[in-house]
Amino acid sequence: MNDAQWQEPVSGFEFTPEEVVVSEAFQSAKLAACGLDSGSLDGFVDAAFFIAIGIRAGINNGISAEGNVNMLTRLVQHRPVRLGEPLIARGFISKVTAVPRGQRIETDVWFEDQDGRRAISAPRTSLRPARQTGSESATNRGAGERPAPVIDNVDELTRFGAYSLTPQQVKDYSLEGNSIHYELAAANKAGFRAPIIGGGMGVHYLIHTLYEQQSCQSFDLSVYFRRPIFWDDEFVVAADPWRAIALLRAGKVLTEAKINAVN
Repeated sequence: MNDAQWQEPVSGFEFTPEEVVVSEAFQSAKLAACGLDSGSLDGFVDAAFFIAIGIRAGINNGISAEGNVNMLTRLVQHRPVRLGEPLIARGFISKVTAVPRGQRIETDVWFEDQDGRRAISAPRTSLRPARQTGSESATNRGAGERPAPVIDNVDELTRFGAYSLTPQQVKDYSLEGNSIHYELAAANKAGFRAPIIGGGMGVHYLIHTLYEQQSCQSFDLSVYFRRPIFWDDEFVVAADPWRAIALLRAGKVLTEAKINAVN
């Protein structure tokens, strides 16, 4: 779309329902880019994909994601989704709030099966910056109320795995639509030293650990994106089993999730 075709985000704007499918080839390729094995999922979809698919639903309805930064999302897997299973993406913008750095946009997105039952819910809050300036932590300033930390003491967490990213990995994972994830110039313009991964990419590491440790069929996570994760970062997955789980870099929380329920 060109600039003239993008819609201004307004409260109440509804998305046109559309069918979405996660294929085995897509999941294998994208998880390989994360350094994760899709075989452990036994034919089911990693629910973290629906974060980006929900953002794509907005793009397909004329809501630009360029320069936007995820602040928080709630990811609920009501039941496992099989690879190749068609779902219907539905959603609407529930609230738009002016903040010093631009607009804070709350979007409700969910995915129904052919019988109209929810399989995945992925509502989110994102920052749409008004000015492309600032420092690495700029996305955390002037963006409205910041939720209290989920994890108080990282030293008490149980470590489960360590990962190192490369720019090529992040490029291979990223989809067109927000160039701060794959173009250095765009990231610099937004105030970051390098491209940052999309929030959904980071959540794969949380979900992978949750599936591996809990063998869960359903879960409810409140995910908070605290600090940017750069395309050349190293981090570890750590948890307070099973109250919270996080990605850590040098003892700092990058992304953390409150585990509301897991079954």
